[in-house]
Amino acid sequence: MELLKKIGLSDLESRCYLTLHEQSKLSGYEVAKRVSVSRTNVYAALRSLIDKGACRMIEGDPVRYDAVPIQQLVGHLRLEFEQAADSLVHQLRTPPRTAPSFYNWEGGDALEQAARRMTANARASVIVEIGSEDLPRLEDALVYAENKGVRVILMSFGEVNTRLKHVLVHRRFDEPASGQPRKFTMLFDHRYALLGSFGGPMKPSALETDHPAVVETLTNAYHHNVLMLRIEADFGPQLAAKYGDNYKKLEAGS
Repeated sequence: MELLKKIGLSDLESRCYLTLHEQSKLSGYEVAKRVSVSRTNVYAALRSLIDKGACRMIEGDPVRYDAVPIQQLVGHLRLEFEQAADSLVHQLRTPPRTAPSFYNWEGGDALEQAARRMTANARASVIVEIGSEDLPRLEDALVYAENKGVRVILMSFGEVNTRLKHVLVHRRFDEPASGQPRKFTMLFDHRYALLGSFGGPMKPSALETDHPAVVETLTNAYHHNVLMLRIEADFGPQLAAKYGDNYKKLEAGS
């Protein structure tokens, strides 16, 4: 029922639609009995469902109602949404900005909404660097983008079980400390970036920006990380022999 609400039906409209979906050709009186709501309110809900294209009326005595099959309803709503969206984009074209922008997001829900929105609008590529424990928050949106033809590259901190096709795994030299924030970064079409963290003593927070310096820094960092992960995969034992476990000799400058 919650999903029906998300496509624009009220609580009572959703209940009436599900009732008719389960059994067709019911009278308004029969629908009212099944949803335990007054006939006046049910008839109003049924009229609204007809106006929205979710319900059909069968003339007779009494008048009976039938739910439009969900595939047809979703197709109809999708067409209306796309037409309205195209009109809005045409009528309200975003004016050119004179300077890059920075937007702050706080709270897990706000971060996930921003990440899903930006992923949904990516046209060519999404590059993600995130901890394996936080990937489930964003995986559905990333898989959806990948299925649309967007190239999604995941660089995971720690081993991860995922439906995504292009995955590189960072070895974790140390487990993340309990209570410390877990960073993530996302780059969309090499034009937009989202950087932030989950967990820790503070609210989850993130920065959304199209600033060229941030985008270029992330691009270079990803390029470096991809090279290192490929080199580690091919020459891991030789690197350990040369620089010690976890490259401690290299870090020490020896």
